[in-house]
Amino acid sequence: MLKNKISIIGLGYVGLPLSLEFGKKFKVIGFDSSKSRIDELKKFKDVNFQTTRQDFSKAKYLKFSNNFQDLNNSTYFIITVPTPINKKNKPDLSNIINATKLVGKFLKKKSIVIYESTVFPGCTEEVCVPILEKQSNLKYNEDFFCGYSPERINVGDKRYSLTNLKKITSGSTIKIGRQVDNLYKSIIKAGTYLASNIKIAEAAKVIENTQRDLNIALINELAIIFNRLKLDTEEVLDAAATKWNFVKYKPGLVGGHCIGVDPYYLTFKSKELGYNPKIILTGRNLNNSVSKYIAKRIKYLIKLKNIPLKNRKCLILGCTFKKNCSDTRNSKVFDLIKNLKSIKAKIEIYDPWINPNELKKDYKFKFIKKLKTKKKYNILILAVSHDKFKYLNQKGPKIFCKNNHIIYDVKSFFKKEFVDERL
Repeated sequence: MLKNKISIIGLGYVGLPLSLEFGKKFKVIGFDSSKSRIDELKKFKDVNFQTTRQDFSKAKYLKFSNNFQDLNNSTYFIITVPTPINKKNKPDLSNIINATKLVGKFLKKKSIVIYESTVFPGCTEEVCVPILEKQSNLKYNEDFFCGYSPERINVGDKRYSLTNLKKITSGSTIKIGRQVDNLYKSIIKAGTYLASNIKIAEAAKVIENTQRDLNIALINELAIIFNRLKLDTEEVLDAAATKWNFVKYKPGLVGGHCIGVDPYYLTFKSKELGYNPKIILTGRNLNNSVSKYIAKRIKYLIKLKNIPLKNRKCLILGCTFKKNCSDTRNSKVFDLIKNLKSIKAKIEIYDPWINPNELKKDYKFKFIKKLKTKKKYNILILAVSHDKFKYLNQKGPKIFCKNNHIIYDVKSFFKKEFVDERL
């Protein structure tokens, strides 16, 4: 076990798995400002369903805490707080700034602060380092040091867990870069990639999701074109995918705290430097418009099939930002619901991954706890392709619908013969 203590600040989708892995070998403080979160974790309960009781029991050197003083005497501080955007699509750095202020109070000579949160290139040294210096009265790269190792956790994907993904590492000096790299090598089975400096690592992270955002935007635009051509997008993609170098992305709603956010961090910095990005923002705008497009198609189908207005009900399957996870942050399903107001239907939402009681605090929609085969819906929309919905491909989702109904499949999840239209 390493004699130096590691403090991990933020115990969400990134910080908790990291704490559990490091806690198997090193003395770790898993810190979160939320007392309720700490209370849950002390009971081996993870409301995000990322981890198991066995994962907790293996981390024998890990202590969960919301007491600031427990951060004292740490050699490494790893910051894993969310970095969202504000209503104007600009970086909201409040979480990372607050975490940095906190850590700065406990820095000592030879401390290393490692950031995992997604930021624009230059953020660590331009925004965070001055705060650390001010709070600690220590000098950067003389008394304390920094590193950047961006998170790559694919929420809901058991194949690509923390230890199975190659980790980018970096440090504020060549020596510190190697030290940070060796730290992560001790837990990452897939290995690490040591970038030459922090800014390179920051840029590498922010373009990963920017590239994915643009690729999905292309497929979403193709889906709109194919719809006008009366072609099934899934069938077209299957045919094209027979070529060895064709990458099969699928259309859909693009939200969440990564793909729907990271491009804005890059374009913010670009504009600050005097260049107004064109392709990146065009792709982002197109993906943001998909919920409006789907709503428009559903309105068309309602009119085409003459769905009666009286007692009109709509069931939406899935409301998380992606499949097989409980995270609803920046989910575009809620944008879709807003765009469906004009259909004048009573909307109900079912998602087996979420706690309806928790979401009731933030949303006024009706969340149902269990699906019943009573045929009461005129409109059914598959919004998120959770594996837990696969059984519906046996009898078909129409078992929940009235005789005169429409079924819209956002993710080409159901068999073609079960639906009226797929994106």
